[in-house]
Amino acid sequence: MYVMPPMATADPVRFHESNLWSTPIRDLDLTITGTRLEPILNEFRGELEAVGLTRVRPRFYLSTEWGVPFETVAIAIPFYLARPDLTALHAERVGHVEGFDRSDILRYLRHEMGHVANYAYRLYDEEEWVKQFGSITQPYGEDYRPEPFSRRYVRHLPGWYAQKHPDEDFAETFAVWLAPRSNWRRRYRGWPAMRKLGYVERTMRRIGGQEPVVHKGDFDVTVDDLHLTVEEFYARNFEETRAAESVAIDADLEQIFFRKGHRRAALVPAADVIERHRLTLTNTLTHWTGVHRPIVRRLVQRMARRARELDLYGTTRAEPDYLVQLTAFGTTLAMHYVSHGDFTRAAR
Repeated sequence: MYVMPPMATADPVRFHESNLWSTPIRDLDLTITGTRLEPILNEFRGELEAVGLTRVRPRFYLSTEWGVPFETVAIAIPFYLARPDLTALHAERVGHVEGFDRSDILRYLRHEMGHVANYAYRLYDEEEWVKQFGSITQPYGEDYRPEPFSRRYVRHLPGWYAQKHPDEDFAETFAVWLAPRSNWRRRYRGWPAMRKLGYVERTMRRIGGQEPVVHKGDFDVTVDDLHLTVEEFYARNFEETRAAESVAIDADLEQIFFRKGHRRAALVPAADVIERHRLTLTNTLTHWTGVHRPIVRRLVQRMARRARELDLYGTTRAEPDYLVQLTAFGTTLAMHYVSHGDFTRAAR
């Protein structure tokens, strides 16, 4: 359902050297109170009051990921956002934090609040909700195949998330409507998605001061339930990114770069070029394709590793051209992954 002090203050190396790595998550005594999350949640409550949503009061708790259990008003927040060292470790292991800073946490809170409003007032049973978003009983597929850049949906969370399911479509539309200074009337003018935003606007004005139908704040998995150690938790992330290891990219890299077979001025290892632009490539591919950042990150790492193993080179003066070609190549692979769920067929 779909989901601090500066990062530099955390020290992942010291974390690895401590016994926290082998500590069950439930024994870390993690709470929201007294952390950087507390003032952000207070700010978020202020956003709800500003738009008149005063009767539905979400409950917040720490869990493994962002989410709202169906038919509840409880919002789960990833446990690693409660401590700077855990946040830094998550960034190191996964390559991205869904809630890295205040603005990003608020972005996810607005999305999850869309689920809360939907469930609290059972909007999904209304005829117009179904007309705008579809039936909430549709299968909820993790491997959805979005239509990139479709104007029938708003764009809020990465991965064209509104296209995943009617429930997510509403939550994303709600989040865009709720966000202060989102300028949604101007940004989505002329888009079919504007009809959905209009529905949210009318509906929130109608129900904002009404008592919710659902008040349950039942939690799903809390940090007290997590018997996994920190190490075991992150070991599970390896499976998600394994697809990036199976793609055959040697022939393509050899078209972009060349082998060191004769003299050329200012030679530079191709792997060094890729590593130098690794963050830019990862950010760009993630933003424009919607593929999860850990998968993109591993794909870029594979490019660098294979370029080094193949002993490929380029020239310093052509580095901007290499970046363009690597971006285009990576985008092709990533969009194939979006459409087909794997990289393999794209590289044959």
